[in-house]
Amino acid sequence: MRGGSRDSLRSRGMTQRKFIVYAAVSADGYIARPDGDIDWLNRRPDPAHGYGYSKFVASCDTVIVGRKTYDFALSMGQKVFPGLNAYVFTHRPLDIDEVEFVSGDVAPLARKLRASSGKNIWLCGGAEIIAQFLDIGAVDEFSIHVIPTLIGEGIPLIAPRHRDVPLELIGTNAFDDGVVHLHYRTAFQKRN
Repeated sequence: MRGGSRDSLRSRGMTQRKFIVYAAVSADGYIARPDGDIDWLNRRPDPAHGYGYSKFVASCDTVIVGRKTYDFALSMGQKVFPGLNAYVFTHRPLDIDEVEFVSGDVAPLARKLRASSGKNIWLCGGAEIIAQFLDIGAVDEFSIHVIPTLIGEGIPLIAPRHRDVPLELIGTNAFDDGVVHLHYRTAFQKRN
């Protein structure tokens, strides 16, 4: 919903919720190794500023993940996303009350969340979920941290298929350790 609808919300002092992909990628564009391992990312010292992670999460009240990403979070001991309503796309739900398991087409959930009031929505991943939301025109922004490491092969940020999505640069930030933050807005012609 761009154009008049968004402008109307702004004129009333309200802003529309945004779907934001917030992720770290290797310098060659991967979010993980082919087996899902992110050792290359976890070897980095965690800076005091956390690359803005806490500020970003505070701007959201909802997170959407795919089952593989959620399984990885579980393997790291993270069953919930504190302070966030979590939706996990899967055909194999678990008996966990703290998240909502959904399946099927992403469009109904995207419409439901876009129409409801609240903070922004974090599209956490993985690649297939991000691709599905992007392909229906639901992704508003990409907030990407490029880690200065080449891993050679792996899982891309977005599942590959033929697409042409123009992006508008919102901002950049280079950190002392070589990490670069790129913030883009999608430039879809019209969103309904």
